[in-house]
Amino acid sequence: MPARRRKQSNAMLYTLITFVGLFIATTTVAVIYYVKAEEYRTAEADLQREINNFATDRERQAVGTMVGTKLPNKTWLGTMIDYSDRTVVMIVGGVAEPTSAEVKTNNSSTEVTNAQKLAQEHITIGDPNTTGLIQIVKGLKAELDKTINEKLEIQKQLDDQLIRFENADKANLEKEQTLLAEKDKLEQQVRDIEQKYNELSSLLEQTTSEQVKTLRDQLQQAQDDMKALNENLLKTREELQLAHDDLKSEKEKLNKIEPGPDREVLAHKPDGHVILIDDMAKVVHLNIGIDDHVYQGLTLTVYDRGTSIPEDGKGKAEIEVFDVAKTYSAARITKSELTKPILQGDLVANLIWDTDRTNVFVIAGDFDLDNDGVLDYNGADKIKMLIEKWGGRVDDTISIDTDFLVLGKQPQVLQRPTSDELDIDPRAMEVYNASLQRLNRYNGLRDQAQSLWIPVFTYDRFLYFIGYKGHITQAGAF
Repeated sequence: MPARRRKQSNAMLYTLITFVGLFIATTTVAVIYYVKAEEYRTAEADLQREINNFATDRERQAVGTMVGTKLPNKTWLGTMIDYSDRTVVMIVGGVAEPTSAEVKTNNSSTEVTNAQKLAQEHITIGDPNTTGLIQIVKGLKAELDKTINEKLEIQKQLDDQLIRFENADKANLEKEQTLLAEKDKLEQQVRDIEQKYNELSSLLEQTTSEQVKTLRDQLQQAQDDMKALNENLLKTREELQLAHDDLKSEKEKLNKIEPGPDREVLAHKPDGHVILIDDMAKVVHLNIGIDDHVYQGLTLTVYDRGTSIPEDGKGKAEIEVFDVAKTYSAARITKSELTKPILQGDLVANLIWDTDRTNVFVIAGDFDLDNDGVLDYNGADKIKMLIEKWGGRVDDTISIDTDFLVLGKQPQVLQRPTSDELDIDPRAMEVYNASLQRLNRYNGLRDQAQSLWIPVFTYDRFLYFIGYKGHITQAGAF
């Protein structure tokens, strides 16, 4: 073969070998790349499935909205786990256990179920699947508030019952003391009866002559005692009459030298006068106000100007203050006569009230406050309250400080109880003595007032002087 031809053949062979080698190498690389690509594709698919197991594309896109603020140095899953642990801690309390979210959720669900069971003992639970701890806590809080209020109400009722019990115990103690006192009196009566029985028994044991002699001796002794008592009584009466005569004589001499003080002057002294009249409104204005210690509700009697206050205290009208200023006051007309209208300058007065002093009263007797013919058992106490309401003072006894004596009807003395009545009611004698003491006090105060020149007012005269005669039939007058 020519040399030229041989060189061409070798070149083609080398070229073919090179081409085949490159083809094989390329094919090998392609196969390797294909295998690797398949592995990457499989790994990517596996990774995508794992990612889809964690969250869908929509959930991954909204992960920030669903989870909230991402915690520093935490993944979104770690952030969600932290938030979940906080929720579990709020439900269960303590520190979150190092376990799975499933276990934590199941434990929390178990605790919630237990709480629901406990809460059902106190409140009504609806659907357990929709009733959360907050609703349970709110329900328990409402039940607790209700229980606390009921406890407070029960405590209040208990306190009231304790007060009633103490009052009842006190009343029972007083009743017991009263019964013990009555028991002592009855025992004393029994002893007296036994003593009399023994005396009668011993007397019956004596012979008739001895009994006659004993009775005569007792009768003689009683007559001697009665005679001595009568002599002492006559002597005392003579001495008392002499003392009365001497006192009367000395009073007459004293009156000739210097007449006794006219204490009635204080009662007839006017307290103010009318400065303005509104006939349409039935209102008058007075020249006395706050500076004179006038107050709302004060009643006064109106008297004609230019005259003095009459002895019986009857005026032309009655008024009641309803508005008070510094130097004047306004009063409504509560009682008046068409033939005797109130005029400017008319006088006004109230026996109890005074601008610069406290009048002192003493009250005695029985009172028919509303003139219905029936005596009021607490009439004196109500008059006392009226006097004190208008700035006066009430004493039990007469002294040199007493200004006025208010006398009601003379107390009636009960009939002295017989022995049979005493057997039925041992306290009948006490009641009788009490009525006697009331009469003695009434007469004593009247005599003392006369001896000390203290003005004495009957109930009607008292009402006229305080401008209250027209009020006594009204509700709440006393």
